Amino acid sequence: MKKMILLTIICVLMLGSGCANKAQSGAGLGALAGATIGALTFKNKASGAAIGAGVGLLMGYIVGNEWDKYDEQKVAQSLESTKSGETVAWKNPDTGKSYTAVPSPAYMNQNKICRDVTITADGGEKIMAKACRGDDGVWRLNQ
Repeated sequence: MKKMILLTIICVLMLGSGCANKAQSGAGLGALAGATIGALTFKNKASGAAIGAGVGLLMGYIVGNEWDKYDEQKVAQSLESTKSGETVAWKNPDTGKSYTAVPSPAYMNQNKICRDVTITADGGEKIMAKACRGDDGVWRLNQ
């Protein structure tokens, strides 16, 4: 019974990671790895898996969140200083993935300066996003 519950959790984590951001994917993979290590090292397999999953979830989320911050910083820089239609490219040093961003002309939306941006990842995955500059001057993406 316990093995069936663990298998179900693993399947849900793997299926859910396809539509998750990097922090969520990192948390899912961390939980999976932690549960596996915990189950193999603790005498009580179920407790070990639960403890390992919790620690792995936290560590994976922290690492994944840092990757998100790096990429979001690069997009924000392109929104701030790139002419409309020009392409900005970068490579994330932690993930090794390459990205491009192509911002559109600025416009006003609810008294905020906004720009649309097309972000393309290594595998050709395209994300069309809207970003607005907050009162603090920081660009925030709204997919």
